[in-house]
Amino acid sequence: AGGALLGTAAERLFSLSGLFAVYKPKGPTSAGVLNLLKERLLAEAGVQTNENKRTQVLKIGHGGTLDSAAAGVLVVGIGKGTKMLRSMLAGSKKYTAIGMLGKATDTLDATGKVTEEKPYDQVTKGDLEKVLQKFTGHIMQVPPLYSALKKDGERLSTLMKRGEAVEAKPAGPVRVYSLSLQQFQPPLFTLDVECGGGFYVRSLVSDIGKELSTCATMQELTRTKQGPFTLEEHALHEDKWTIDEIARSLEHCTALLPREPPHKKLKTEHPGETAVICE
Repeated sequence: AGGALLGTAAERLFSLSGLFAVYKPKGPTSAGVLNLLKERLLAEAGVQTNENKRTQVLKIGHGGTLDSAAAGVLVVGIGKGTKMLRSMLAGSKKYTAIGMLGKATDTLDATGKVTEEKPYDQVTKGDLEKVLQKFTGHIMQVPPLYSALKKDGERLSTLMKRGEAVEAKPAGPVRVYSLSLQQFQPPLFTLDVECGGGFYVRSLVSDIGKELSTCATMQELTRTKQGPFTLEEHALHEDKWTIDEIARSLEHCTALLPREPPHKKLKTEHPGETAVICE
């Protein structure tokens, strides 16, 4: 009888299945955005979540963390779609990043403490464009110390904030499909990057600074595409977080996904990077 008591909105909510994308604003964590989305949907469906015994579990997860300070496309899996999230991690992503020359921070982005300042007026647009070629293709990259990668089950960023010593992770192979300079207004430069799984744009910006004999830190980051989902076309803003809009989006987005998932396990993922599923 439990099922009959749930209205049609709840039935529709629990029948949703697949992948769609939402817009994550600057500020909240990716998990925070997911929780808010979930609250919205359960409230719209009239499902009480504060009782000890929940009627049904809403399976929802995201396909790859965006830092709190970053904005853009966050791929979300709902229902059976949560099983498809791992392939999203390994797939290609596109970002627009604004870097700042002459300053380095401990987090490699604008949220951290300044650790170094160096002159940068010698850097020309030509220097910058030349250096970008070195960071295109298959490259080795050291992940930032402040990251979602885990050590003994705890995020490195959590350990760092507690003041615990964290050793730098060894450099790992990553792939940059394309990298271009969009704008150069010293000290700021804007990059468009398309990369594979486990890539850190913060590390890229920092490494570019070093390569130019100065230093650099990431000021802003926007993920403009993940897999087939683009910011302009597919990312649902908060006002569209309704059962109907998501149902519509799932229909539209299913057509974008490859028909037959590859049976070979993709080994390109970062061991520390996992699809986050919360129930």
